[in-house]
Amino acid sequence: MLIQRARTGLREAPANDRPDLRLGAGTGGRPAESLIPLPNSADRIVARHSLQTSTAQYLLVLNAPADLGRRGTGEAIADAVAELRAIDVTYSPLHPDSLVSRLRRGEISADSYPPLADIVARCAAMRAATDGWFDAWAVPGGFDPGGLLGGWAVERAASRLRAAGVQDYAVVSGADLVVRGHAPHGGPWRVAVHHPTGGRRSPMLLEMTAGAVGTSGVAGRRNHVVDPHTGEPVARLSAATVAGPDLAVADGYATALFAAGPAGLDWFPTADGYRALFAGPR
Repeated sequence: MLIQRARTGLREAPANDRPDLRLGAGTGGRPAESLIPLPNSADRIVARHSLQTSTAQYLLVLNAPADLGRRGTGEAIADAVAELRAIDVTYSPLHPDSLVSRLRRGEISADSYPPLADIVARCAAMRAATDGWFDAWAVPGGFDPGGLLGGWAVERAASRLRAAGVQDYAVVSGADLVVRGHAPHGGPWRVAVHHPTGGRRSPMLLEMTAGAVGTSGVAGRRNHVVDPHTGEPVARLSAATVAGPDLAVADGYATALFAAGPAGLDWFPTADGYRALFAGPR
C-alpha cells in the first residue's frame, strides 16, 4: 500500500533514470546497494567505505572536493567510522555495559551524559508526536531507543563528514539512508526505494539533495517492535518507510507506523515535513 508520495524537499525522478542507491526489498535483504562507478575528476574525489559493527552494516559514499585531498578524505571517513563504532559500543542496549543498559538498570540518570540526554529527549518527543505509538519505555526490559538509535547514529556520522569539509555524501544503514548535496555524476542522489513486500512492483525513484529515508520492519531483531499499549510484538505490516529531513525522526515515525498499522493514518501526514512512502501489508 502506497500511503503518500514524499513532499519533503525531494521529488520522484523519471522512471528510466539509473539509481545511485537502492533501498528495501530490491536489495535482497543486503545493506543498501551502491551502484555508483566512483569516477574521480579534477575537482572531486569519490570514495566508498563499508563498515560492519556488532549491530549494523553501513555504507559511506563521499563526493569530496579535490582540495580536501585523499588524505583528508580518508581522515573524514575514519572520523565518521569512529563515531559509528563508538555509538555502537556506548549506546546500544544490546551491550550490557552501554550507557543505555546502565540507565535501564538505574545506575545512571539520563542527564549524566549529554548525548544520552539527547537520545532520551528525542524518544520523549517521538512518543508525543505519534500519539504514543513510538514509546521507548513500553518495551520488555525497560527503556530501549532502538527505534531511532540507528538513524541518530547515521546523522551523527554525517555531521562528522560535514565538519571535515565533505558536503556531498550518502550514509546508509540497511534500509535507512541520509544524503546531502550531489552524487558523483553531478546531479541529485537518485535513490530507488523498493516496496517493503518486494514482488514485481517497480521501485519509487527519488531525487534527493538533502534528507533521509527510514524503514522499520525490513531488518533488525525479530519481534523488535511491540505495540506500546499491550507490550506484544506486532506484525500488522511487513514494513513501513518514511522520508523527511532527519533520519532519527524518520526512523521513529517508521517504527510508530509499523506498530500502529492502519491506525497510523490518523497522524500521517505529519505537520513537520515527514511523509510515509510505503506501508506494506502482511
